[in-house]
Amino acid sequence: MRTDQYTGHDYYNMDDLLTDEHKLVRDSARAWIKKEVSPIIEDAFEKGSFPKHLIPGLGEIGAFGPYIPEQYGGPGLDQISYGLLMQELERCDSGLRSTSSVQSSLVMYPIWKYGNEEQRMKYLPKLATGEFVGCFGLTEPDHGSDPGGMTTNFKDKGDHYLLNGAKMWISNSPFADIAVVWAKNEAGRIHGLIVERGMEGFTTPTTHGKWSLRASDTGELVFDNVKVPKANLLPNKSGLGAPLGCLDSARYGIAWGAIGAALDCYDSALRYSKERIQFGRPIAGFQLQQKKLAEMITEITKAQMLTLRLGQLKNEDKATSGQISMAKRNNVDMAIKIAREARQMHGGMGITNEYPIMRHMMNLESVITYEGTHDIHLLITGLDITGENAFK
Repeated sequence: MRTDQYTGHDYYNMDDLLTDEHKLVRDSARAWIKKEVSPIIEDAFEKGSFPKHLIPGLGEIGAFGPYIPEQYGGPGLDQISYGLLMQELERCDSGLRSTSSVQSSLVMYPIWKYGNEEQRMKYLPKLATGEFVGCFGLTEPDHGSDPGGMTTNFKDKGDHYLLNGAKMWISNSPFADIAVVWAKNEAGRIHGLIVERGMEGFTTPTTHGKWSLRASDTGELVFDNVKVPKANLLPNKSGLGAPLGCLDSARYGIAWGAIGAALDCYDSALRYSKERIQFGRPIAGFQLQQKKLAEMITEITKAQMLTLRLGQLKNEDKATSGQISMAKRNNVDMAIKIAREARQMHGGMGITNEYPIMRHMMNLESVITYEGTHDIHLLITGLDITGENAFK
């Protein structure tokens, strides 16, 4: 069993810009992860299943809806605290952070922002503790980067809605208690519906054969004439902008989370380089290895500065979709490159589960694709700076 020796890396003294509450939130999450998750994460990854016994603990450290107000059962933290939590979770494993991101930004966020008071009081307190686990249904088999082309639909049947269609690549779906599902009404307008497990015709097949995010459960959502109560329609926002608003929140969390994965790979590479003796001295003494390490911490530091500023903008409700896309794209790209360099520094040992590198590498191949692909985020920035839409 690998001992988690991580203590953090802060080359530009970024902690000086954090509040005491920020550091307490981060350090508490780190201590819990070291005790409860790090000792079992490699085994969970190999088995290909999410360790569900961790769910109450995630609730206790505030990882479910960190920014949800206390009146709805949330911790009422700011956006930087949310980011720091995501960074600590993904420093351990992207699948762990994915579970929390989905619960927070893709389930709790739309209920909080787009739901009514009855929906908020019914679902948010139980989601905050982990008593309920949720998932988010947007991506379809034929509609990923173009969610507006979705075919999942619902019809008004008087006292209920009748929902039909399918979603795929859905984190948490195999064991979720509720799903926030995006579907078109008879006029073609996109709305959010809260679908509960146990509704007749609603099934959640598990996705098998993943080589990435193996410690996170992924599946489908299938709706075969599902009767959804009218009270389960999210009333306060419709149109494609509604789910995209959720994705902005999730992408923001990913921007922080990816830094965590990069930090873990850098930390492992730095330790290994000081311990591994070749040609009579530690490989840390060779120029090429120092070049790799120096470039790693430089890129991590740049990402930390970019993301902290984004967090400040989020706190002021000034962060734009374009700015969030830039951070998500930059930071995940940075992390996956650092993982690859760190793997090389570990030599053959880098492919074993004695070190976390290969697991991070495989996880990040999903992170660079979901919540908007690497190329799509480039086009979002392009649209933002030119005013020209390259999607059509």
